[in-house]
Amino acid sequence: MKRRVVITGLGAVTPLGCSVPETWEAACAGRSGVAPITRFDATLFDTKIAAELKTFDPLQYVNKKEHRRLDDFILYAIAASEMAVADAGGAITGTNAERAGVIIGSAIGGLATIEKEKETLTAAGPRRISTFAIPAVLCNLAGGHVSIRFGAKGPITCPVTACAAGTNAIGDAFRLIQDGYADVMIAGGVDAAITPLGIGGFNAMRALSTRNAEPQKASRPFDRDRDGFVVGEGGGILILEEMTAALDRGARVYAEMAGYGSTCDAFHMAAPPPGHEGAVRCMQAALRDAGLGPGDIDYINAHGTSTPLNDAYETQAIRTVFGAHSDRLAVSSTKSMTGHMLGAAGGVEALFAALAIREGVVPPTINLDRPDPDCDLDYVPHTARRQAVRAAMSNTFGFGGVNAVVILKEFRS
Repeated sequence: MKRRVVITGLGAVTPLGCSVPETWEAACAGRSGVAPITRFDATLFDTKIAAELKTFDPLQYVNKKEHRRLDDFILYAIAASEMAVADAGGAITGTNAERAGVIIGSAIGGLATIEKEKETLTAAGPRRISTFAIPAVLCNLAGGHVSIRFGAKGPITCPVTACAAGTNAIGDAFRLIQDGYADVMIAGGVDAAITPLGIGGFNAMRALSTRNAEPQKASRPFDRDRDGFVVGEGGGILILEEMTAALDRGARVYAEMAGYGSTCDAFHMAAPPPGHEGAVRCMQAALRDAGLGPGDIDYINAHGTSTPLNDAYETQAIRTVFGAHSDRLAVSSTKSMTGHMLGAAGGVEALFAALAIREGVVPPTINLDRPDPDCDLDYVPHTARRQAVRAAMSNTFGFGGVNAVVILKEFRS
């Protein structure tokens, strides 16, 4: 029999705030984290807005020497993991360290470091490249630094599955505990791609919103005037534990992990297929894994990117999976507030799903001023809604046709 897995700790640094309470309060208040880009001069770029971290102080978590050596995505992983481990209160100890692991996904890794070191190479030659350049770039070094910090000596991997990376990390960690390979996992996603190459590259794909005059209205999932996503950054980390061990030590439980699905479209590098059958299969796989039916889900945190194809096709996919129950679902896209945090999205959005269950509040989809007729679900427009959430689904779909879905449910011992 598979072991039960519970969520006992949460940590986040997001465009809405650099803690879980700040992030959750802002999301429930419907505040946008999007603003003009300050990281670099975006004058020549089609997109001049992003969802940056605004109050993050890395020196709360690392010393000045470490700060110079680490890319921001690693710093975000350290910060969010430190919050989550502290929140869980004693999940990792000297006696269970070899049964404690880390899976932190990232879509892009140390993009800012790549750009900086390329400039050094061009200006001063190869001998001036930093000794720490490669370790600051590699996606798996987020989890590597976290494992060192907390002495987690169990399984460690790093999904690099575009926008699904954080969800794949949580789902893979869930299965490791279920199947007895670990007892506690630090899992989630991080990214820091608000850089000239990041913004310019997505602009070249015509993927980003160019609503520069109204930054806070730019991310508008399911709205007929949506024109692309807004890049966000940060990290979201969950502590997953085997249920019995968590209860034996008196841990607080936010929610129970119930199911996980992972599929591929095998269709196109960057576009979903009409009706998004890969997402359909992924949601169905997660429901089967959870032993739940469509009618058991109360809330879906949608992928909801604010791109023309995704929002319409995700809506179609939800209707295919949930049938008549679709009209009773609360569905929202928190990307309307956080922007698209890329590999971090799955971590932050699973965190939102856990809090929706625990607090009985569904965060809204803001900027849904003119609903697209092709997007005809209840997207909780503008204002958070107080309602009981017994089970919640979190959807993430990424470039390369990657789909990942997790289901969380109310914990009952």
